Parts: sequence; C-alpha cells; structure tokens
Amino acid sequence: MTAQQPDPSPGAARPDAAGHPAAGGADDGRPRSSKDRAGNFPANDTGDNGGESSPMAGLAADYAAKAGLHRTHDGRVDVLKSAGGIQGIAESILPGLVFLVAFTVTQDLTPSLVAALASAAVFTVVRLVQRRPLTQALAGVVGVGISAWLANTTGKAEDFYLPGFFTNAAYIIAMVISIFVKWPVAGLLFGFIRNEGLDWRKDQARVRAYQLGTWIIVGVLALRLLVQVPLYLMGPDGLAALATTRLIMGAPLYILGVWIAWLVTRPAASADAAGGETAAKG
Repeated sequence: MTAQQPDPSPGAARPDAAGHPAAGGADDGRPRSSKDRAGNFPANDTGDNGGESSPMAGLAADYAAKAGLHRTHDGRVDVLKSAGGIQGIAESILPGLVFLVAFTVTQDLTPSLVAALASAAVFTVVRLVQRRPLTQALAGVVGVGISAWLANTTGKAEDFYLPGFFTNAAYIIAMVISIFVKWPVAGLLFGFIRNEGLDWRKDQARVRAYQLGTWIIVGVLALRLLVQVPLYLMGPDGLAALATTRLIMGAPLYILGVWIAWLVTRPAASADAAGGETAAKG
C-alpha cells in the first residue's frame, strides 16, 4: 500500500464515504455556507449545544483539513474528493499498472521498474504545472522508489509489491490498538466531520459504534493480506494475479470499506427529536 491508501494504501484517501446523516441534511442539522460546500470545515461551526460555540469546532476544522477530509453541502463525506479525486486515485494505481504491463510485455525487470518510476514522476510534474500541493505525488514517488529498489535488489519482480504488505500490517496494528484503548480511528476521523469533536467518547454506544466502524476498515486491510500474501508466495507464477488483485483491492475496496464504516457509525436520531416529531404529528 502506498502513502495513498488505496493501499491503505497509503492515503488516504482517508476514511470517508458518501453515507447518509441520521436526521437528514448535515449531521448537525444546520445549513452550510458556500465555503463549506466546497469541502472546507468552517471554524465557526457549532455542535449540538443549542447554538453555543463548540470548543471542539476549531480543532475539528484543523484536524479535518490536515487529514484531507472533505464533506458535501449536506454533511456527508465526499469520498472521491477525500481520496484525492480522480487524479489522486490515478497516482496511486497507475505506477503498479504500468509495472505489470511493462513486465508482462518485456519480461525484463529493469525497464519495467524504470517505467513505473517514470509514471510516478510524471504526476509530480503535473502537480507542479497545476501549482497544486506535491505531498501526495512525492509520497507516491517515494513509495514506488522503495518498491523498485527492493525488487531490483532481490531480482524478484514480485518484491515490487512487498512493501505494501508491511504498510497494511502497520495500519492494522495501529487501528486495532486504537480500538482496544477506546480511541478508535473511525471516531477520530468521522467524529470531526460530524461536528461531534471528541464528545462521542462520553457515550459508550457511540464508542462501540466507532469501534465497529474501525473493525470494518481493519477487515478490508486484513482481507488484502489474506488474498495477496499467498499469491506473493507463489513467486513468478502468482505475479499477474498479485498485481491484478493489488489494483482491485486498492482504492476501490478501501473506499467501499470506509463507506460502509461511515454508514454503520451514523448517530441515531435523538429521543428529543423523535418526541418533537411525534408532538408535531399530534
């Protein structure tokens, strides 16, 4: 997995998805500004404190911005934009695809590795021309560079995909630890998008929901290892299948997993809101 997670791949693409908020519209039930609809997190957002400014609002905005998370005008996570958009996903997928095609055609490791590195470098140049942040592209170049160096050192084409296994394992360990210490990663990310800040930690039901959401993401990462490690151990015979599953189980599967985690962790409608609706109907 590269720095973009696709593999969780590193990147994340970050935990995000197009789930539906509990009470319709934005999760906090308030209209959004045009700036917010662009995917930013306004620092003057309030929580559910009856209109009082939430002490977590500024932290939520800062954290979400640094994490690369984006939400739509109605409070959902913009899954595509948070994953880096079409260009960001291409940056995480194309080098591996180029390597697979080049090696399949030439059966020569060196030019295949050079082609993969070149494709990663092209995205850096594109971002320079676009005057966009280089962090994602440079992380991709570094990731591909490490993979290429390892494969070139061992002389085994399948080792191009080996670093991704360690990245996946590291994410799994970190997320499992976060679950057991009751600071689940899903809560740290989704909670800020929903303007819960860290208040969800005061509600054991919300903690359990975010633990479940984190387990779902862990399951996605573990599934990658369960499928791909045996293919890696097959050596050259499993290379084509390994490369193909790496593409399929990269960004697409990760985005699906995060989307399911977002839906599973939606807050339930409050009892007060339910009571108000009943009274209105009466």
